[in-house]
Amino acid sequence: MTVEEYNKSVDLYADGIYRFALKTIKNQEKAKDIVQDAYEKLWTKHTDVSYEKVKSYLFTTTYHTSIDVIRKEKTKADFEFTQSSNRSTLDQYSDISEVLSNAVERLPNIQKSVLLLRDYEGYSYEEIGEITGLKESQVKVYIFRARLFLKNYLVSIENII
Repeated sequence: MTVEEYNKSVDLYADGIYRFALKTIKNQEKAKDIVQDAYEKLWTKHTDVSYEKVKSYLFTTTYHTSIDVIRKEKTKADFEFTQSSNRSTLDQYSDISEVLSNAVERLPNIQKSVLLLRDYEGYSYEEIGEITGLKESQVKVYIFRARLFLKNYLVSIENII
């Protein structure tokens, strides 16, 4: 890959990768770091990656880096939860998009990732399989389960009020 192709990939894919990372980890600064890390890894391997595969490479790298960040944060969260478990909050309905975001956050990480790639980013099942390293049939199953969970979650009146 040439420098021009690398720069073109930044122009074409940086926003999509950022949106995917942000939806996955819900932290703007960490999402920016993940995008920067993905492009750094691409630059170090620019001779090995063809321009036709750049998009897939970037989303795959972003996916794996996001999973690593989530694992690190989970360890921190478990420790912090024990310290803040006696706090209480009042959950009230404010917006349907907020309710949907809360529902998506309750999904297991793999289901959330494939759902975001399919429904928010518009990737095909085959492309999602390449990005996540899953078989196409596994991707379909995870998306089905995620959509079924969302349907049941959103139909429940307790979750909306």
